[in-house]
Amino acid sequence: MTELAATDPLPKPKRDLAPILLPIALALAVIPFIGSTSSWLTLTAASLAMGMMIFIMASGLTLVFGLMDVLNFGHGAFIAVGAYIATLVLAPFAASMQADSLWMNLAVVAPAALLSMAVSGALGLIVERVLILPVYGQHLKQILMTTGGLIVAEQTLYALWGPQIIPLPLPASLRGSFVIGDVAIAKYRVLATLIGLIVFIAIQLVLNRTKLGLLIRAGVENREMVEALGYRIRRLFLGVFMTGSALAGLGGVMWALYREQVHASMSDDLTVLIFIVVIIGGLGSIGGCFIGAILVAMVANYGGFLVPKLALVSNILLMVAILMWRPRGLYAVTSR
Repeated sequence: MTELAATDPLPKPKRDLAPILLPIALALAVIPFIGSTSSWLTLTAASLAMGMMIFIMASGLTLVFGLMDVLNFGHGAFIAVGAYIATLVLAPFAASMQADSLWMNLAVVAPAALLSMAVSGALGLIVERVLILPVYGQHLKQILMTTGGLIVAEQTLYALWGPQIIPLPLPASLRGSFVIGDVAIAKYRVLATLIGLIVFIAIQLVLNRTKLGLLIRAGVENREMVEALGYRIRRLFLGVFMTGSALAGLGGVMWALYREQVHASMSDDLTVLIFIVVIIGGLGSIGGCFIGAILVAMVANYGGFLVPKLALVSNILLMVAILMWRPRGLYAVTSR
C-alpha cells in the first residue's frame, strides 16, 4: 500500500477558470447593447491591442511589487524614457519609416525598441541601487523616493526636450486597416496584440519552465527560505527590477506609436492605469495582470462607445467590483 501511494502522481491543483472567463463573458454581454457586429468586432480588436500594451507596461511592475514588495510609483518614468529614446533613434530614419515596405520599417523600429529596453533597464539598475536599496521594507519611504524619482525624471525630460509634444508617426506599412467584410482592424493593433502575446508567453515560460522562474516564484512565496538555500536574492531582485524597467520601456515605445506622439508627462495617466491592472490581477500574478489588462481595455473601449461620460470612471468601478468579489485580486500570489 505504501509503495503504491509513493508512486501515485501528485495531485494537481484545480484550475481557477472564473477569471479567464470574465473577458469572454464581458465581450458577449455587450453585443446586444452595441447592436452592430462590425462595431463590436472593431471595439474588441481595439481592446485586445490596448490591453496588450498595458500588460507589457504592467507585467514588470507586478513582478517587482509581488516579489520585492516594492511600491514603485516611479514606474512611469521608464515608460517615458523608452518613448523618448525611440524618438531619438527613429528621427534620422524618417525616410525608412515612410517607405512602403514592412521589412524596412521593422528594421528601423525593432532596433529602436531594443535600445529603448536597454536604456530603460540600465536606468532601472541605477534606480534600484540608489533609490530602492536603502528603503527595502519601508513602504512610506518607497512611495516618497520613487515619486520623487518620477518627478525628477519628468522634469529632466522637460529640460532636455521642452514641454512641446513631439510627433512620432507610424511606419507607412503599419498605417491603415485590414478590411474583412464590414470589419476594419488597424494593422498596428494586430502587431501590438502579437507582441503582447509573445511577451506573455515568454514570461510564462521563464517563470514556469526554468530554474530562474522557480527561484522567482519561490521568492514571491517565501523570501527567507530562498536565502536560506544559499541563493543571493538581492541579485535576483535586481534582475527582476531591470527586466520590469525594460518592459516598461518597450511599452512606452508601443504606446507612443499608438498615440503617434511623445511628451514628458505621457506616463501620468498610464501609471494610475497600470496600478489598477496590478491590483485587479493580484500582486505578483502575471496571469492575473494579463486578464486585468484586457478587462481594463474592454471596459474603457466598450464604456467609451456606449456611455462616454461613464468612461472616465470605468476603470475605478471595475477595480471596485473585482475587489468586492476577490479582495486580493483575480489570482492572489502573495498575502501582502
